Amino acid sequence: MTNIATADASISASKPKPRSTAKHTIAEPASVSARNSKSAAVAKLLARPKGATVDEMMTATGWQPHSVRAFLSGLRKRGQVLIREERKDGRSAYRIGAAAPPPTEDAGSITPAAEA
Repeated sequence: MTNIATADASISASKPKPRSTAKHTIAEPASVSARNSKSAAVAKLLARPKGATVDEMMTATGWQPHSVRAFLSGLRKRGQVLIREERKDGRSAYRIGAAAPPPTEDAGSITPAAEA
C-alpha cells in the first residue's frame, strides 16, 4: 500500500522541470515576409521609368497573371496612380505615376456655355 507522502513525492518527481525564463524572439512566418518582399519587388519594377509588363512582374514574383492584376488593382484601391502605356512591341507596361491633385471645390460645378 502507498501512503500519501510517497504518492506526493512521486507526482512531484514526475512533473517536468520548468523551462528557462529567457526571452525568445518569435520570427515572422515565412509566408508573410515572402509576400512583403514580392510586393516590394513589384513596386520596384513599377517605379522604373519604363515600368513593367505583367510578364516581367510574373517572372519577378512567380505569381500567376490574375495575381499580378489583383495586386495592381489593390494598389489602385489604396490610392496609387498607375499609368498604363503601350510599348513598341504592343505589350502594356504599367508604372507608378505622380499622385493626382485633390479635386477643388470648383471642379464639381460646370457652367453651361450658354450662360458664360
